[in-house]
Amino acid sequence: MEFKVEKNEQYALIELKETSLTQENSVDLENVVRKLFREGYGNMIVEFNSIEELDGFGISVIRKANKICLNELGLLIIVTKNDEIIDQLDAAKIEDLTVMPTVQEAIDAVYLNELENDFQSDEDDEYDHGEYGDGGGKEEDY
Repeated sequence: MEFKVEKNEQYALIELKETSLTQENSVDLENVVRKLFREGYGNMIVEFNSIEELDGFGISVIRKANKICLNELGLLIIVTKNDEIIDQLDAAKIEDLTVMPTVQEAIDAVYLNELENDFQSDEDDEYDHGEYGDGGGKEEDY
């Protein structure tokens, strides 16, 4: 499989240079995703702009990659404007899969997700250790 990987502090961008993601090459994408995950990337953007054919093996790899990213509170984002590919991904019902039309929108989504995770973490800390965590308040204080 021909592809290019760009790594950033917040995400890895995988640009596929193939016209299909099928049984013949889906294992290659799976290996790239696993390698990036081992390097600490929980956010991955996969540029599908050249992909015209997607089969069940390709969808299976996307499903696995998405699960890996979600488990790390990250995102797997597929970038495509191809309506047929989008319809196939919708029909596959991959939980919380993000599909965006441009790489820039995908990058923005990664940063927004990181901010939401940071905000959620701060909120959890406040309840765990902060003003609400001492157990000495009344119910209406919460």
